[in-house]
Order: sequence, then C-alpha cells, then structure tokens
Amino acid sequence: MTIEKGQAWGSPGALPAHGVIVRSDAQARAVVERARRANEPIPPLGLLGGDLCRTVGGTGDEARLHSDDAVHLPVDIGAVLVDGRLHWFVAHLVARKGWWRGRIYTAMNAEFLGHWDVAPRSHPNDGVLDTFEVTMPFGERLKARGRLATGTHVPHEGIKERRVRAVQVDVAGLDVWLDGERIGPARTLSLRVEPDALTCVV
Repeated sequence: MTIEKGQAWGSPGALPAHGVIVRSDAQARAVVERARRANEPIPPLGLLGGDLCRTVGGTGDEARLHSDDAVHLPVDIGAVLVDGRLHWFVAHLVARKGWWRGRIYTAMNAEFLGHWDVAPRSHPNDGVLDTFEVTMPFGERLKARGRLATGTHVPHEGIKERRVRAVQVDVAGLDVWLDGERIGPARTLSLRVEPDALTCVV
C-alpha cells in the first residue's frame, strides 16, 4: 500500500541475505530489469548512492545496512514502453536533446536529479510519477537553473507539471535517459507507475 499523509513509512531491519547492495540508480535499475525480464521477484536493494538513495534519506553507510538501525522502505518503480520496448526505472526518466534548447520531458519517481531538486513534491511511494515538460526559452532556463538546487524553479509558466499513474507521450525523436543511462532516441513513451514494487533498505 502506498504511503498516506500522516502514516508511518517503513519498518526496521537489516538487509536480508538475498538483498543486493547498489551504489547508483543505474545499478538499481539493472537489478530491477533483470528480475522483471526473468519474471522473478525483485530482491531488496541496499542503497548506498544515487538520487533515489538521497530522496529516501540514505546515508551511504554500508555497515548500517547490516544492522538493526537499517530501515526497509516500500518504493514504487516506473515502467515505460520506449517505442514498444519495455524498460523500468527507479529514480527518473529524462527525454531531451540538450538542457538549454528544445523540449525536455521528465518523469520523476525521486525528488532529485543529480544536484537538482527537480521534483520537490515527489515521493517514491505515493503511487504516481511527477512529470515536467519544459518549453521555456534559453534566457528563462538560465534563470530556472539558479533555482533548481532548492526546488524553487516551479511553478513556472514554461514548465507543465502533472502527477500521473499512467500517461502516453510523443517525444518526437528526443533521446531517452533512464536513471542516468542513455537508451537512445524515441518517438513515443507509454509510462506507468508500479506501486510498492520494490523494497529499499537504508
């Protein structure tokens, strides 16, 4: 069950023996994709780095993962058909040609994208993806960049925000990146959230 306002999130306990320690969002995505393609349960992930780790308050302390101080958190994942081929992501999808010109489309499960607080309202267990479509001109992007670190770039008339469980998007040949890894150019995306699909330990 996804988190509700005022509800406690997570439960204490060390990373189990079959858990997998990951140090980046890309490593986490690789574990998720292997399990999904093999039609097997996704093992619990011990998070030591990446934007999802930062979002859920991970400390990067490996010893903690093996102690009773660790916390198990139910987390959503994103699933996306990229021109008909199915992929998954744990933190974010980005479709773009560049950062400073042209359209940018992002779907955030995590709050952060590198040093940027892209989705300040995003929670990785709220059952939705936070999407942002950027169409602002170059000068406005420069101004927004200065506010990205603190999440104060939104609201903005040049940034269209939506919170979705599922959505189809025409990305018109933009390059698609999942958890920091380039997948390649695409025409269409069909996105959906998979609630409570993953257990993360921090």
